[in-house]
Amino acid sequence: MIKIIKQLTIVFCAIFLLSGCVRYDVGVEFQDQTHGQIVQKIQLGERLTSFSHEVIDEWISSLERRVRQLRGKTKRLSKQEILVTIPFNNGKNLEEKFNQFFNPAEFNTQKSQKNSDVVLPQFSSDLNLKQNNFIFALRNHLNLELDLRSLSLLSTSENVLISSGNLLELQFMLTTPWGAKVINPISMAEVSGEPILVNVESKGKQVIWTLKPGEINHLEAIFWVPSPIGIGTVLIILITALGIYLKSNVRPSIKTVKNPIPTKV
Repeated sequence: MIKIIKQLTIVFCAIFLLSGCVRYDVGVEFQDQTHGQIVQKIQLGERLTSFSHEVIDEWISSLERRVRQLRGKTKRLSKQEILVTIPFNNGKNLEEKFNQFFNPAEFNTQKSQKNSDVVLPQFSSDLNLKQNNFIFALRNHLNLELDLRSLSLLSTSENVLISSGNLLELQFMLTTPWGAKVINPISMAEVSGEPILVNVESKGKQVIWTLKPGEINHLEAIFWVPSPIGIGTVLIILITALGIYLKSNVRPSIKTVKNPIPTKV
């Protein structure tokens, strides 16, 4: 764990100190009640990738180890792009894997060996999903809180503050079979107490939140996903009931002919 922290520290130092954009897209994709995946696409700026191949390789290695622990896959699309997919089987499994992957403990403030004067900020996330079963479909209430307050400015031992607003582009995407309804896109800032409007965009079955570094981003949505278990159970019951009905009411009637009683002459 300490080794991973050191590797991530090196990478985040490079990200914040270089004048290049880093795009980080995190998404949750639902197919149905029992199928889904966490998708992450990370696009590093060209200047960052040319900064140090060793740093990038160390960061990718730590990322791959964490993904493998959650039975996911990491794919290098190019020198600048990395795609991560982590499957989940149900809502509870999604909560566990999402919160485990974005474990705040791995982003504690640390000092890099190569950049010992730079102190990294920490950020955290907490995903909660409540599900209600309505036989044919599940109603899902998603709550996600991302604490990005420490990503607004980077502080060094010499009290030099570096703005990360132009360096980071963060988005969270929710993809569902029937779309989603966004609940309360306004969050309250922790320090000022003023409302913060989170930019939300709907594209058919996908909802995209553009996150704001330096603030607590609260994401909330309600969506439905089909339940193959419930649908299959109802179909089995209907087929069984139909079979019983046909057996008892539609079978051909067989007339039995009784032997006539002989009459005496």
